[in-house]
Amino acid sequence: MRRAGLGEGGPGNYVASGYSAYEEENEHLQEGLRAKVSALKHLSIDIGTEVKYQNTMLDDMDSDFDSTGGLLGATIGRVKQLSRGSQTKLLCYMLLFCLFVFTLLYWFIKLRVSSSSLTCKTC
Repeated sequence: MRRAGLGEGGPGNYVASGYSAYEEENEHLQEGLRAKVSALKHLSIDIGTEVKYQNTMLDDMDSDFDSTGGLLGATIGRVKQLSRGSQTKLLCYMLLFCLFVFTLLYWFIKLRVSSSSLTCKTC
């Protein structure tokens, strides 16, 4: 006994060719999906690498800020020693110098951030 659509010749070829077309379409879609999954895998690996690099950079910045905080604490201690004396003119110069240094550091940091954002846009 022959089932409808499974034999050779006649209407069976139409059903078999339709099945083959679906198989080819599925294989094509699978290849596209594999390519997208591979691209996502590479993207997630790149993101992980970038996160590790950024964490290392943040750790370095943290240690730099800690050392700067120690230096600043020592400087404040010296300013307090100066304030105990009657050298108010020297104290004023020291405070103006500190303000100048902080302004200069702010400007350098702002310039560095803006230049790094320009280079990142080309990534």
